Amino acid sequence: MSSRTLPKVVVLKGGPSAEREVSLVSGRECAAALRGEGYEVVELDAGPDLAAQLAGQGDCVVFNALHGRWGEDGCVQGLLEWLRIPYTHSGVLASALAMDKEKTKDVYRAEGLPVAESILENKSAVMAGHVMAPPYVVKPYNEGSSVGVYLVHEAANAPPLLADDMPEVVMVEAFIPGRELTCTVKGDAAMGVTEILTDGWYDYDAKYKPGGSRHVCPADVPQDIYDACLDYALRAHRALGCRGVTRTDFRWDDTKGLDGLILLETNTQPGMTPTSLSPEHAGLVGLSFGQFCAWMVEDASCDR
Repeated sequence: MSSRTLPKVVVLKGGPSAEREVSLVSGRECAAALRGEGYEVVELDAGPDLAAQLAGQGDCVVFNALHGRWGEDGCVQGLLEWLRIPYTHSGVLASALAMDKEKTKDVYRAEGLPVAESILENKSAVMAGHVMAPPYVVKPYNEGSSVGVYLVHEAANAPPLLADDMPEVVMVEAFIPGRELTCTVKGDAAMGVTEILTDGWYDYDAKYKPGGSRHVCPADVPQDIYDACLDYALRAHRALGCRGVTRTDFRWDDTKGLDGLILLETNTQPGMTPTSLSPEHAGLVGLSFGQFCAWMVEDASCDR
């Protein structure tokens, strides 16, 4: 760190989304890391009075550790733009685009990036009969972190019974067999690729519970696949208009070589918990967790 005066940092965490508990952990970890780097840090649990809470903080930078709707979809970014408080990660438009999985795919397609076949369909229709030949995946089109994901196997005789809290319109996406890969972009460079190994489906518990998944970092895949992940993740980051740090997730059918590599989504605010992937990628380029968080603070701005 330089000798200049460091800004006060307000870490936003928690919030009302389905990913509240993960966000609380991300925020706690980032706040501790930033204190270790010498910053004055205030932690705020984002609620309906967030604007008033922020107005009382004086000059500051916001480290956005919120996940899911309202914190990751452009809503809180719009509030921060209105208040003219510099903040981390992507701005209003990129955040809103990346949270909407179908609009993200439109951007991917325009960029020439490979995606899985998918449709948006009413929840009632999805439960009434197969709207796509199995195997397929059903998930909300505007949530993250494997919230509410249903895998319908090839031999399934009946369509899925979706939970009451699933939205009225859901995404139905062709299942891509094979391996789970992910790549983090920092600024204008892709940092590394991880393969994620699980005993079953890479769901919410596999992502966030200790021992739920195993990470091979860097991924032990052919060099052309590794390089393609780096290239595709950076192109996705740029095409969506993202800023700061993002993480793009892939499925790779290794029986098809490069043709089997498919983009799933781009996360504009990747998890920063002890089991998260982006801090591992930062380590590949020589950054400690504290240095990684500090870089995001230094990168913060308005008009993102």
